Amino acid sequence: MWFLYFLSWVATVVQLCFVVLAVAAGLYYLADIVEEYTVMTGKIIRFLILVTLCIYVCLFLFEDLPLSLILCGAANQIGHLFILRTFPFFILTSAPFIVTVALLVINHYLAFNYFGSVYYHFSEVLAYFTLCLWIVPFAFFISLSANENILPTVSESKPLLTEDSDVVTNYFSHRSKRYGLLSFFNYAKESILPQRMKKTF
Repeated sequence: MWFLYFLSWVATVVQLCFVVLAVAAGLYYLADIVEEYTVMTGKIIRFLILVTLCIYVCLFLFEDLPLSLILCGAANQIGHLFILRTFPFFILTSAPFIVTVALLVINHYLAFNYFGSVYYHFSEVLAYFTLCLWIVPFAFFISLSANENILPTVSESKPLLTEDSDVVTNYFSHRSKRYGLLSFFNYAKESILPQRMKKTF
């Protein structure tokens, strides 16, 4: 009897490994698509924000959720629209980004307080958290690597280092500093997986 119990724990660990691998492969694939189709990604994120705002309106009309929870969530989505104005560039020190992160934390706090005191089915709570709180920040997280392959412009947020350097020289000199999600997965792939050696004849 103990052996089957032990096997159940081994199987759970194996299943968790498969889930982690599947999530990592999916994130890698999504980051690659986002990097390739930046304009379409911005449109999809805008659509997700508008759908989430419509969900908040429907929650206000058809559910008994607290008004503070709905207003905080709607304000959070409006903050996401302000962040989307500079897409695919993310300015972490900008006021819209800081306010949006603060509203996201406050919205989580209000949601945990409310759903902890009023009984809802787990699927309903998960639906609220997934569609109202997590889907848009997740889309922004996936699109962090979107600005790595775009062409340089004069209106980039970072000024040129010297007056005599042009936009293209500045772009290619800073090309090695990549911090996106796709860069992280490429680094993990190169450092963990074995590399195939090319035969030279």
